[in-house]
Amino acid sequence: MREGYIPTITELQAFSACARLGATTRAAQALNLTQSAVSRSVGTLEERLGVRLFHRVKQRLILSDAGRALFRDADRLLDDLRQAAMTVMAFGGHADVLRLAVLPTFGSSWLVPRLAAYRAIAPNLTFDVSARLDVVDFETEGFDAAIQRGDHRSGGAYADVLMAEELVVLAAPSLLGGRRVLADDELAGLPLLQQSTRPTLWLDWFRDAGLDSRTILRGARFQHFDMVVNAAIAGLGVALVPEVVARAALAAGDLCPASERRLVGDQPYTLIYPARSRQMDGFMRFRAWLLDEVKAGPAAETTAGR
Repeated sequence: MREGYIPTITELQAFSACARLGATTRAAQALNLTQSAVSRSVGTLEERLGVRLFHRVKQRLILSDAGRALFRDADRLLDDLRQAAMTVMAFGGHADVLRLAVLPTFGSSWLVPRLAAYRAIAPNLTFDVSARLDVVDFETEGFDAAIQRGDHRSGGAYADVLMAEELVVLAAPSLLGGRRVLADDELAGLPLLQQSTRPTLWLDWFRDAGLDSRTILRGARFQHFDMVVNAAIAGLGVALVPEVVARAALAAGDLCPASERRLVGDQPYTLIYPARSRQMDGFMRFRAWLLDEVKAGPAAETTAGR
């Protein structure tokens, strides 16, 4: 049961319009209502809350202290309702919506190109996909699953390892100057593009090669791997990125391997989901399809891109 002191949407809309426009006549025009209806809603709201929200000064409405306090939140609440309604409308009548939190570049380069193929299998399911770098708390957030690196899960969640993260060194052909691959000491002499959320990648690379890594950390910094890939295509430097996010650039010839070595990360790409998702038929079918896609490997790239 709704408590008697909670404003109705109509009352909040009338109050917010009057607060912005300073007059019931102008508020009525903006809301396509009569002036008496707006005045009645504002009066009812004041009675409901037991405070005066406006001072009436020469046919103008001036917010009281209480009115200013309410106005700060009223517009936000109305905007939240508008956004929630638009989000639901965007589902286009689909009853089943799968809400996923996905690593930004993995999502855009690997997962999203495959979703059209899945829609052909399950046309009644749609996706709500958000980019996410940090751990998802399924108890407080509305996600049905997440694709993260490693076992980043809250208590009680399940996890399926999808694939290992294999990091490769790539560069634009023009930057290599006709050379096929470079030795590690040659790489150290080039601008090395940085991924700001994982700043130790080049340190790990050169440490794995047995070289002193303290003198090589130079080059532009970017937040996401897709930015690093695009910077490498533009010739800004050498990229050290997961091979899975650079396959399109490699296939197109925009980038080429600059080293024969690979660095295997210690945190694989993982599908993480709470116990409640195991009761969702749509999620379980998506999980089975996703695991099959992973097993298909790079050979499925051409099919997924069609």
